[in-house]
Amino acid sequence: MRGKLKFIIGILLAITVLTGCGRKTDKVTIVGSSAMQLLAEQAGNDYRLQHKGVNITVQGGGSGTGLSQVQERAVAIGTSDIFAEQKKGINAAQLQDHKIAVIGITPIANKEVGVKNITRTNLQKIFTGKITNWKQVGGHNLPITVINRSKGSGTRTSFESVILPGLVPIKAQEQDSNGAVKKIVASTPGAISYIAFPYAEGNAVQKLAIDGIAPTNTNVKQNKWKLWSYEHMYTQKHPQARTQAFINYMQGTHVQRDLIPKLGYISVHDMEYERDAQGNDKLVRKGGKQDVG
Repeated sequence: MRGKLKFIIGILLAITVLTGCGRKTDKVTIVGSSAMQLLAEQAGNDYRLQHKGVNITVQGGGSGTGLSQVQERAVAIGTSDIFAEQKKGINAAQLQDHKIAVIGITPIANKEVGVKNITRTNLQKIFTGKITNWKQVGGHNLPITVINRSKGSGTRTSFESVILPGLVPIKAQEQDSNGAVKKIVASTPGAISYIAFPYAEGNAVQKLAIDGIAPTNTNVKQNKWKLWSYEHMYTQKHPQARTQAFINYMQGTHVQRDLIPKLGYISVHDMEYERDAQGNDKLVRKGGKQDVG
């Protein structure tokens, strides 16, 4: 009887081991852009539901971190708001660029400043310290508090390349994520900063139009609103099969046609313009009317 019991226990242990082996999880780690984090996390959750045994892990840290981590092979995917060619110390030729979406970037201010529209010139003067009070741009008598993104931020690189080309920004407190910036601007009288469109939704902060052009996806698609960037997923030239499968999913119908617009991003297929790593824009198709602020 004892021998029979040992035999049965042995069989059960073998089944347990085999079952455990069958449940091995394939892990894809994604690190980088906080602007893309919202999209990557939701897509990762959807993907997990459809592909049992695959674990998609998403972390922020900024575009610079994403690019450096994927270059060092520390992660499978590095997300970035900028081209790898724009980041010092990154060997772009070593990496494969997968453009997933486009995201608009908008200047935001505390709702009490009394300004909804600003000229590009005055925006430059605020971020270079030449304008220091909102009354100088038609707002209330409030000192301006500039909130910047950290130096590794792709959102900051995109903002400065479009709004402050060749200019030196004022030294200001820095935050490492869109969410943190929004909270601080919402709670700090006179504050101004910039964040990605999906994080600017709601009534917590005031989105600022520039020269009468509203920060909308329609205007981004037509390149009327110049403050936008691609959301890149960078991999090694020959990624593992599970990584390539997730990239294919991100570029597929569900994400491009359903999830991306739902979350406030823009599908790369809906853009009327393309932009290269040098910042040159090229018309590829025509669309409709612009939105006015």
